[in-house]
Amino acid sequence: MTMLTDVSDVTARPQPLFQGQRVVMLRFAPAAGDARLWRTATALKQAGLQITVVDIVGSPSSPPQELRQGITLKHIIMPAWFVSARFKPWFLVKLLRANVLAALHLLREEADIYHSFVEHALPAAYVAAKLRHKPLIFDSPELPLSDRAVQRWPRLLAIARRVLRYLIRRSQGVIAVSPPIVAFIEREYGGQHVTLLRNVPPYRQVERTNLLREKLGLSPNVRIALYQGNLQENRGLDLLVRAAPFLEPDVVIVMLGAAREPTHQKLKQLIGELGVEERVRLLPPVPYEELLSWTASADLGLTLFPPDYSLSIRYCLPNKFFEYLMAGLPVLSSQLDVIAELIRTHHVGVVEASRDPAIVAATINRVIHDDKALEEMRQNALKLAKNEFNWNREQVHLFELYQALLPTTLASAPLPWSAQEG
Repeated sequence: MTMLTDVSDVTARPQPLFQGQRVVMLRFAPAAGDARLWRTATALKQAGLQITVVDIVGSPSSPPQELRQGITLKHIIMPAWFVSARFKPWFLVKLLRANVLAALHLLREEADIYHSFVEHALPAAYVAAKLRHKPLIFDSPELPLSDRAVQRWPRLLAIARRVLRYLIRRSQGVIAVSPPIVAFIEREYGGQHVTLLRNVPPYRQVERTNLLREKLGLSPNVRIALYQGNLQENRGLDLLVRAAPFLEPDVVIVMLGAAREPTHQKLKQLIGELGVEERVRLLPPVPYEELLSWTASADLGLTLFPPDYSLSIRYCLPNKFFEYLMAGLPVLSSQLDVIAELIRTHHVGVVEASRDPAIVAATINRVIHDDKALEEMRQNALKLAKNEFNWNREQVHLFELYQALLPTTLASAPLPWSAQEG
């Protein structure tokens, strides 16, 4: 494979890579809030494909169809899908109903290829692809079947693994987000030649801002340790709250992201119990196109997830890690396999293995006040984002997979904006 030698190589495309073939994507969640799906869909559209996304939304007032940035969204309105099901038979009924509805929607769409996100949606996409005799791509943004909600039902998990193994082996393409997840899918599910497609944002230069301090009314000398992303259980965010009493007076933790219940309420309750309302600040999400500007107003990015929560967490390589790098934020992470290796290899942050709140706070205090080390890590992060971890480069792997599955004269040609390896 030829490698891009400059980010500008991907900006001047002499001709579309594809010839208007039709891609139908499926996601059992609102597509508009999925950065990975939207990044993928946008890249494929810009490369010359027609994109339709079928998703599940909960609001009965949602339109059945809408057009966003030239991408057609078709909604399955299913409020019950978003209601937590602790009763196993009810969950299975919901899953079966969602797949039946999704398969019917997919079969009504003209498609040259199907692209399914997350394992829940794969059966419906497989049925459509099989009946239409079209190729199928399974895109796994996390380690499949690793959620604790599934893990607590051993018999169901065993059946689900057998079904997923069957479907993955019959998918013409499989995509995963980190090297350990690629290896796991190949080993455990028989996925052949799984494509690594990391959660990296499109490259842009990000200027330092003061948005968080202005929003929160903080003085210029306050240091901000930022967690951005959904406030959900598997992120171990209670550790940050418990660490807050041990922070230096000029350090504030900011959590910027969508509130997921019951985690959000638990965090607010814990913040109140510990009396750290001024030390831990919760903010709602901002539009994704503005996110990096908000990120760039912090001093340190946090990925202090609990490695023992699940293999998916231990193997994760989330959007936020690469967003921190592109905004020039050094990263403080727990011992997560891939993130820890990248931090140590490229000197873009610090790894803290302890889950003791006092020790975590001491590490935050030390790192965030070491101006010389922060600036060195900041420059390393910016360089790494520009030269390696950006969507302008990463999308090439996506295009190569689609080239292999869409056998047309143009689609089998070399990537027109690739450069010789330097």
